[in-house]
Order: sequence, then structure tokens, then C-alpha cells
Amino acid sequence: MTDSAPLVPLGAAFFPVETPGETRKYAFVLVPGFTLLAFSSAVEPLRIANQLSQQPLYQWRLLSEEGRAVASSSGISVCSEGALAPLPRDTRLFVCSGNPASAAAAPPVVAMVNRHARFGGTVGGICTGAVALAQAGLLQGVPFTLHWENQPAFCEAFPDLTPSPAMFEIAPRVMTCGGGAASTDMMIALIAADHGAEFAAMVSEMCLRKVMVGADGAQRSALSVLIRSRNPGLIAIVARMKAHLEEPLSLTDLARGSGYSRRHVERMFVSVLGETPGDFYRGLRLDHGRNLLSTTDMTLIEVAVACGFASVAHFSRSFRARFGLAPTKFHGARRRGRSGEGGDGAKDGSGLPPAARRNRGGS
Repeated sequence: MTDSAPLVPLGAAFFPVETPGETRKYAFVLVPGFTLLAFSSAVEPLRIANQLSQQPLYQWRLLSEEGRAVASSSGISVCSEGALAPLPRDTRLFVCSGNPASAAAAPPVVAMVNRHARFGGTVGGICTGAVALAQAGLLQGVPFTLHWENQPAFCEAFPDLTPSPAMFEIAPRVMTCGGGAASTDMMIALIAADHGAEFAAMVSEMCLRKVMVGADGAQRSALSVLIRSRNPGLIAIVARMKAHLEEPLSLTDLARGSGYSRRHVERMFVSVLGETPGDFYRGLRLDHGRNLLSTTDMTLIEVAVACGFASVAHFSRSFRARFGLAPTKFHGARRRGRSGEGGDGAKDGSGLPPAARRNRGGS
């Protein structure tokens, strides 16, 4: 669509908006590997708002680095309307990204985001689009988020920035969401701010979402759901384990912090989770290592230390036992499979700019 022709499709349902004001403009920058679900979940609420009101409340355009169609992570390509270019200040600019996340850090994309923000425009990131905002230096002191799968690698690349676990975050001039269905939640929240809660609730109904989640919803299910237990002691211990992956706590420390004896903690883990506390804890650390190997350019020793292993040999043996593949082969396979896909600065196309090296112990 073009600036002169906002899309206002016909539909059976109707909800009048008495004082619509000026058409609000959006621009979505599609980068290679963007998530189709997250992108469409952001655009469709705008289309539905126009359809329900039968007024051009919203207008959107699609851009790409070279103005050509862009392949999504599912292999489906979406046409863009033009190459990256300066936009009016009243346009909300969103970077739509996915895997590899490094695509969002492409210099032309970062430069456009930087310029738009510098001249007073609102910028945002969908799924891993926050990487572009971080690269542009726009996330210091601002609440933001990105998909939970990519948060560990993001924190390694940008150690001074901490994403939130929320579905989406809306600040005055920076807006981000974790992607997927969270794109819809974010857009419905913006529609509510523009045209009221009742109209936004109707848009939500049209999306077959009976309840608007709101910004407080977390991206991931509650820990009690993930471990299939509501035992508060067990939940507290697992939460402490997840918070201490790099510097693992001893079973004695875990038991003391929970108020239980070591023996009671061991029995509780075996009866509820079918694993000893040590095996479960090691699994959490190895899962974290697998994530880092697949989404960063960190070396094996850096990953091993980040997961609380004192040596690469110990990490490798444990990794092979859990995943049936040596971490060197896993890392190499990921790099070969992604060669040529990464943006500038991502040596292996892993999904982010090179991780910031930290002086950490370990051997």
C-alpha cells in the first residue's frame, strides 16, 4: 500500500470511532529471516481496526534494505514497497527480525533506526528487532524485551543491557515485543491508547483473543507449569538454580536456602522430577550452553565457564551425554548451516554481533 491509499477493507462487524483524528502511520522494516507470525500479528490488528471502524485509522508500509522481497524464517517471501529511506517523524518504525538476530544489526538498518530516533521518531523492535535498537544505542535506561530464546545470546553481546521477561514493553519512544502472539498484544495496547479500551477490546475479539493480555504477562509459562509441580519449595530451589548457572550453588546451599534438609531435597527431586538435584541442575546448565553455542560466536571455553564448568573437557563429556553430539561438532554444524546469513560483525552468522568478552575464570 502507499501513503495515499490506506487500506479500509469491508467486513460484517462494525464499531464506530467518533473522533478518529489523523491516520497513524507505521513502517515495518523486514530483515532476512524475520518471523512471519510476529510480523503478521503486528499488522493484522491495524487492518482489523480500519475494518471495524470503516475509517483509515492506521496506515502501514513495508521496507527492506534493498527494496526487494525478503524471505521469512519459514521460507515464505514478503514483498516490500521500497528501500530504506528517511521517514516522517510521526511514523512509528518497527524492525521485524527473527533468526539470525544479526540481520537486525545490519549497518543500513541500524543507521535508519538511529536517524529516525535522532529526529524525534518512535522506533521499535519485533521478535529480535531489539538488536537493531541496542546496536544503535537506544536501549540504555529503557525497558525493552525480545524473544526469550534469544535473550541469553543478547545478554552476552550487550552485557550492560537487561531485557525484561514481559511479552512487550512500551516506552514513550521505544516499543518492543517478544514476537509471536505478543505482537498482537502490543498493537492492541497501542490501539487502546489511541482509540480507547472498548474499541481495542473489539479488535481483540476479532483476533479471537477474548482477553487482552496486557504488558504484565510474561513470555514463558510459570515455572510451576514447566516442572509440573506447585510445590513452593521445589519451585524456589529450581528458580535459584536458574539464577546461578554460571556459578552453581552446592546442594547444601540450595537446601539451606529452602529450609529443607539435603535428604529431603533429594527425595523431592526424584519423586517429582525423576532426577537427582545434581542431574537436574546439570541439565539446566547444559541447555543454557546449547543455546549459547547456537546463537553466539563464543568459544567453547567461554560457553563452558558461562555454564559453570571448570574445563572444556568436563563440559564436552556432559554435553555429549545429554545431546548425543560433541559441542565442537554441534557448533561446527550450526556455523556451516548458517554461513553467509549473518550480518556484519557476526563471524559465524550465529545471530548476534560478536559477544562481549568477559574476563572470567575457568580452565
